[in-house]
Amino acid sequence: MQEREKGIHFSVVQRQLEKGLFTFSEEEFRKVIIAYEPVWAIGTGLTATPEQAQEMHKYIRDLIMKKYGADCADRVSIVYGGSCKPSNAAEIFSRIDVDGGLIGGASLKKEDFCAIVEAA
Repeated sequence: MQEREKGIHFSVVQRQLEKGLFTFSEEEFRKVIIAYEPVWAIGTGLTATPEQAQEMHKYIRDLIMKKYGADCADRVSIVYGGSCKPSNAAEIFSRIDVDGGLIGGASLKKEDFCAIVEAA
């Protein structure tokens, strides 16, 4: 949450992409699936709002477009990995730049996981 509060969350994600993934060729990058999870959500049960998730996913997609072009940006899957639950999955997955979810703890409960799958 500190990065968001300080207003540096975009630059942190940009730096991570540049150092971690933007060294790939376009052909290699087309095979990538990106899972975004805010650092403050890891292991906490907290989740970004659907608006926050969309905002960051769009930012990531825009960075991909600048680096690899619109076609590549449109084809790369960007999934949300921050505490998707049956209660928030449909709203998060409804955002245009959120291509699905990377389900963690909720996948351990059959009913929760099935509800999340139904939300997609």
